[in-house]
Parts: sequence; C-alpha cells; structure tokens
Amino acid sequence: MRDHFTPLNRLGLSAALGVLLGLLAFGQPAQAAEPWELNFWLSGPRYDGRVAECQRALGTITYQFQEKESTFWNSSLQITGYAQVHETAFRPWQSDNIPRRYCSANVMLNDGKLRTVHYSIIEDGGFAGFGQGVEWCVTGLDRNWAYNPACKSARP
Repeated sequence: MRDHFTPLNRLGLSAALGVLLGLLAFGQPAQAAEPWELNFWLSGPRYDGRVAECQRALGTITYQFQEKESTFWNSSLQITGYAQVHETAFRPWQSDNIPRRYCSANVMLNDGKLRTVHYSIIEDGGFAGFGQGVEWCVTGLDRNWAYNPACKSARP
C-alpha cells in the first residue's frame, strides 16, 4: 500500500526549515537610535491643562444623546433640561496624563424621568486629536454597556 502522507511531511518540514533559514539569513539585530535621531519630530504631546468648564459640554451631550437614541436604538428620547451641573474632578491622576475635567448633572428627559449624566471633557480628545472631546453616560440608558455598571467607567 502506498503512503500518501510522506510527501506532505517532507513538504512541511522543508517549508519550516526554509522559513527558519530565511529569518536567520536576512534578519538584522536591532540597533539603538543615533543621537541625531533622538527626539527628531517626536516632541510628544504638550498639554496645557486648558479644559472647558462643565456647562460648555451640555450642547454636545444633548445633540449626541438624541442622535444615538434615534439612530441606534430607534427611540425618541431627548434631553430637555439640565440641573445641578457640577465638577467632580479635574486631572485626578498624575500631571502627565491627558487633562480631563469630570462633571455630573441631573438631566430631564422628554419621557418625564430625571436621570444623572456623568461626563468628562478631554483636552485634545476631539476627532483626530483636534479640539476638546466629550465622553458621557446617562445612568440607566447605557444600552450597550460601554460604561456599566451604572456609568461607573464614565466617572473618575
């Protein structure tokens, strides 16, 4: 009886051996950067700590909430008002982290329910790093569980 697996074993062994020899023949050891290459256009981010006040993000939250609810959840929920807007933390971690201002507020929705929104305003956190970004979570309406439980991940 003829053995059909012998040519496959030889092919697999020779392919693996070829790859190994290729890596050894063409691979070069890593070298450290030359002095003129260090920090060449790699100055890193320069954060000033200028983050907008809590009230400045409310319009963005209102618009994004309505867009998310109507587009993804087929819901007509909208934010109709804010109360007790207050800062909960500013740069709560080390000073070399991205500056953030954490805020919370009570929101009234058009269904008549009062809920809490937790949000952060992030320096250079906008689209492609331009402008300030806003991340937010309305307690009880985190339908995709991005900040669960109870929007805990949206707080400091």
